[in-house]
Amino acid sequence: MKTATVSELKKELNDLPARKLVELCLTLAKYKKDNKELLDYLLFEAHNKPNFIQEVKKEIDEHFDELKFQSNLYYVKKSLRKLLRIINKYCKYVADKALAAELHIHFCSKLKDSRIPYKKSQLLVNLYEQELKKINTLISALHEDLQQDYLNDLERIME
Repeated sequence: MKTATVSELKKELNDLPARKLVELCLTLAKYKKDNKELLDYLLFEAHNKPNFIQEVKKEIDEHFDELKFQSNLYYVKKSLRKLLRIINKYCKYVADKALAAELHIHFCSKLKDSRIPYKKSQLLVNLYEQELKKINTLISALHEDLQQDYLNDLERIME
């Protein structure tokens, strides 16, 4: 079965009445949790991105608070990877490189400030270095003024 292109979908959606669009959106939301979360973001959070970013940072902080009591680096690694998947999902929702860089910088600073002995595990060191590379990539795509602000934050966590 061939899937329609985005332009074909857009054309078809433009021809539908509002009631039918609502039904389609609700069907998508029921079908998959990610669709429901994206719809929730678009309807309730997209108009206030700074507040959304603060909520995501709180969620990151809560995850790190739970990790304080974990001594097994294997489970710490799994938890950090899960947290990064969540962060990447939220970055897709926001679709703003500056805010994505801010979230990744917050993650790295929390990892560095936590008492997690991540330098004892090569996997965690690699994870941290990959995050630094991702932050550099995001920062390089920003305007020069914003770049300097985020580069200062990046230097702070690299020390």
